[in-house]
Formats: sequence, C-alpha cells, structure tokens
Amino acid sequence: MNIQQTVLIEGLWLGLLATALFDGGLFLQRQWGVRTLNFAYLGRWIGHFKQLKYMHDNIGQAPALAHEWLIGVLGHYAIGVFIAELLLLAEGAAWMLTPAILPALVVGMLTVAFPLLIMQPGMGAGVAFSNTPRPCSNSLKSLLNHTVFGVCLYAAAELIRVIRLIWF
Repeated sequence: MNIQQTVLIEGLWLGLLATALFDGGLFLQRQWGVRTLNFAYLGRWIGHFKQLKYMHDNIGQAPALAHEWLIGVLGHYAIGVFIAELLLLAEGAAWMLTPAILPALVVGMLTVAFPLLIMQPGMGAGVAFSNTPRPCSNSLKSLLNHTVFGVCLYAAAELIRVIRLIWF
C-alpha cells in the first residue's frame, strides 16, 4: 500500500472514530438539556445543493427535505473524515503511530473557519454568526466544538494505536 492509500484509509478510520467520540459528547449534552448541533439543518442545507441552492436567508424556513436528518448526519461524518485527512496530510501517516495532541488541537481549531465563513453564511446566519443575536457567543461555541473535536482526533488516534498494540 502506498503512502496516499495509507493516509486515506487511516484518515477514514480516524475521522469516523473521532466523530463518534464527539457525538458521544453531544448526546450527553442533550441529556443535560444543552442545545446542540441540528443535523436536520445541515442536511437541509446540503440537500438543497442538488437544486444549486447554496445560500439561504434562514435555513430553518427553507423547505424541509425528505431524509434531511440522515443527510445531515452523513455530512457531519464526512466533514469529520475530511478534517482527519487534513491532519494526516499535515502531519503524515506516521502521526498515527505516535499521536501528539498539539497538531490535533491546531487542526481542530483552524477548521472552525469552515463553519464561520462558509456554512453559517450559507444557512443565513452570516459570517461568524453576524446575523444572529449573539454572534460572539455562537462563534466561541463553534470554536469550542472544533477544539473538542481536536481532542477527539487525538483520543481516537490513541485508541487506534492501543488497539493495534493489542491485536496486531
């Protein structure tokens, strides 16, 4: 297997596991009554791409789509894999053998640019949530989520490393 294939496969497993760990945290937050990500809105936004509609005034008022929650979850996991691939492209596949938390945190934090500059404006919330009542608070929450995802990337890499030590 060449290095590109290794990075793709490692990034796939890393991204899926890190996203699942992150979602475990989201589940706990929901149990405590904390409002979290709305996968249906992400799915609605992605689903409207088929009609070449990338910008909405308010995604909550856009026409609902069949299976939008599932589309949103799949999009969420695809984004997690993409971020993991970015980490491995920056650090190399060898990072998986001796994961370090700093690169994972940095990649997690830098990728907050995607929702702040692309996703939220596309859903009608404006750049960095500028069209919402609390743009600073919402942007900081997004940064916190991406930082936590960075921790999840590191935790997932460590878990994969330990599993390899035990089983391989």
